[in-house]
Amino acid sequence: MSAELIERSLERVAERVGDPADLVYQRLFDMAPELKDLFLRDTDGSVRGEMLHRAFETILDLVGDDRYAEGMIATEWVNHQNVGVPPQQFELFFVAMTDTFRGVLGEQWTPEVEGAWQSVNAKVSGIIARLAQAA
Repeated sequence: MSAELIERSLERVAERVGDPADLVYQRLFDMAPELKDLFLRDTDGSVRGEMLHRAFETILDLVGDDRYAEGMIATEWVNHQNVGVPPQQFELFFVAMTDTFRGVLGEQWTPEVEGAWQSVNAKVSGIIARLAQAA
């Protein structure tokens, strides 16, 4: 059920705004302005778009079969530290997505959808907590 709610909410966001990358990253930069400098060379938004696409795939796997999501999150957590993203800020991206989609969907953002996205964020937080503890 959670997977279906997540997938449906992503489809509805796309129906309403097309590519939500600019909105997601604006929310991220509102939350952590210092992260914007990490994208100075991404003048056409392609890096941000690719990152968001991979995040979508990872989230859908996480709520689905979970074949690779945990490994992908672990790898990207390390990669992002290597480019200057503080470990405690890595999961802000997922929070920014949730906040953005909640705003875009408005009345279509039901308590069930909220619960599904909070479940995703809790899973991501748990993965990151385990990584941080092991580091």
